[in-house]
Amino acid sequence: MSTFVNAYGVPAAGEPLVPTTVERRDLGPHDVRIDIMYCGICHSDIHFARGDFGPLPVSPLVPGHEIVGIIVETGAEVTRHQIGDRVGIGCMVNSCRECANCLDGEEQYCLNGHTLVFGGADRDGSITQGGFSEAIVANEDFVVHVPETLDPASAAPLLCAGITVYSPLAHWKVGPGSKVAIVGLGGLGHLGVKIAKAMGAEVTVLSQSLRKKEDGLRLGADHYYATGDPETFSGLANRFDLILNTVSASVDVDAYLSLVARDGVLINAGVPVEPQSVNVFSLLTNRRSYAGTQFGSIRETQEMLDFCAEHGVTADSELINASQINEAFDRVLASDVRYRFVIDASTFSTPAA
Repeated sequence: MSTFVNAYGVPAAGEPLVPTTVERRDLGPHDVRIDIMYCGICHSDIHFARGDFGPLPVSPLVPGHEIVGIIVETGAEVTRHQIGDRVGIGCMVNSCRECANCLDGEEQYCLNGHTLVFGGADRDGSITQGGFSEAIVANEDFVVHVPETLDPASAAPLLCAGITVYSPLAHWKVGPGSKVAIVGLGGLGHLGVKIAKAMGAEVTVLSQSLRKKEDGLRLGADHYYATGDPETFSGLANRFDLILNTVSASVDVDAYLSLVARDGVLINAGVPVEPQSVNVFSLLTNRRSYAGTQFGSIRETQEMLDFCAEHGVTADSELINASQINEAFDRVLASDVRYRFVIDASTFSTPAA
């Protein structure tokens, strides 16, 4: 018999989130049931809720894809996890398992489309519902172990923000001697600084102003520059092996490409709503590359969590109750968070004030 659990969902695009219930399926042989402890708030949750990515696929829609919890029940054929394990779920909960990318262990680039943890069409045709809820059921192959040395609340944002910055840094082999720039010091950017520094890189933050300079240096950045100052672009020309753009707003791509050294790369991890443009001559100069990246694979997500546990990396976060979600959404849009909101899932059962 399926189970209904307390949650917060958005009834229609642009409306505030409200208390609701969401149905969780019966366990299949390879499923696990997770009691959620914490769930982070990502900018993508807000994009979906506000309709920036199109109409809502279901009403209400329950966002949330930075989930940490405890396994409380397992299907009959589960082998990867046990009851009592502390685990995490990130952006996806299924893929076709058959295409070339899935067979290569890159499920996030499933050629038939991976299934998002919320708002996605699962293989049985149902629409998935996310982690702004008390519990979730998921296939064991898309659930990762969260090391016990990581604080579970501040580890929750690693399941999206952490893997989204770790994946390109690892793929482009950042290490000692690499000169890395992180564009934006927000939820993604602050973890980009921490992880790149832990990999041994020389790290520079490029932000609109110097308002967060003290924070950036505290987080591990070696240098901090304001992109609102035109001299930043002339002074840092041809400097970086890798620039990771974490902001969701449109930027002058050509200006940032001018900062990339020979054979270097500018990578877009943020998700701007508007299309970006680039002058091909910005690429021809210095044999530069302009690339995009999504979150990482399940294998890579586990690798990231283990790396963060080894190096003591977690998100700087602010713990909130479920009744504060709408306020948190507004504060994220106003850049008023240092640097990730995390919801205490025990409060989903508490009536809103």
